[in-house]
Amino acid sequence: MDRLGLLETFACAVDEGSLNRTAKRLGITQSAVSQQIKQLETLFGEQLLHRTSKGVQTTRAGELVVGHARSLQSGFEILQTELTDMKETVSGTFRLSVSNILGRAIVGPMLIDLSTPYPDLNIVMKLEDRLVDVVREGYDLAIRSGRLGDTDGFGRKIAALKTVLFASPAYLDKVGRPKTIEELMRLKMVQHNEEQTQGFIPIIKDGKEIQAPVRGGFTADDPDLILQAVDNCTGFARAPRFMIAEELANGTYEQVLPAYSNPDKPVFAVYPTRHAAGRGLDIILQGVTDRLEAIQAEFQQVHPHPYAITA
Repeated sequence: MDRLGLLETFACAVDEGSLNRTAKRLGITQSAVSQQIKQLETLFGEQLLHRTSKGVQTTRAGELVVGHARSLQSGFEILQTELTDMKETVSGTFRLSVSNILGRAIVGPMLIDLSTPYPDLNIVMKLEDRLVDVVREGYDLAIRSGRLGDTDGFGRKIAALKTVLFASPAYLDKVGRPKTIEELMRLKMVQHNEEQTQGFIPIIKDGKEIQAPVRGGFTADDPDLILQAVDNCTGFARAPRFMIAEELANGTYEQVLPAYSNPDKPVFAVYPTRHAAGRGLDIILQGVTDRLEAIQAEFQQVHPHPYAITA
């Protein structure tokens, strides 16, 4: 047993004046109490208690030891309280990097809402569609979708977004609506710079993921430009369903290859260290996951299968 534990047992024995009552208070046997006190006496080389038929009394050395034991107990309790207060106090600057799509639709609005309950928390969020290195660039957290890339940090999957291939009806009227994966080559693809397909995109056919060949048409690093290109009949694109759910519902966009499905897009939380911790981090991550779950619930009520987001 550790020395602090031995001192706690000894102080309890002095308070109770009986090894039997000490055992009941601590929930251990009387022999265990006696053994721990003997260990402490051996450690100090002094007899600490007089044992009589009526109970126990401290020796002169025991009085000295119990005084210090109580001081150590009090100091330890104060330390625990201060550490708890430190964890519960949310203040300081918290830097995070988020992709444009997730930042605008999910993370950004959630962070704005945090300003009221946590006025001392200074959040610095940067929207950027690149794979940042949280360690070298000094971020406390990065929220990324897709792939992690090279980083000295540690990533953890926190959700998965359902994705969809889509295009404008006008574009599909012009080039035709593909019915098979092979016919997808008739269309050009509008893609994000960080998700360039290298000539292929994953599509799920009969429960198996296959690589479908595609033609590149336009590449950009901004989601708004990608949507503008789709609106301009430049080609088809791939995006999280929640991002374009309303446009799919009202006919602004049309799903490409609706008979097939697309792999989920993972969402990662990337930390500078494996054991990153802190109230600010916990609050922000909880907010992100809560928002994703809210989107999932909202879409599942209307579209129970294709619009799901899994966490």
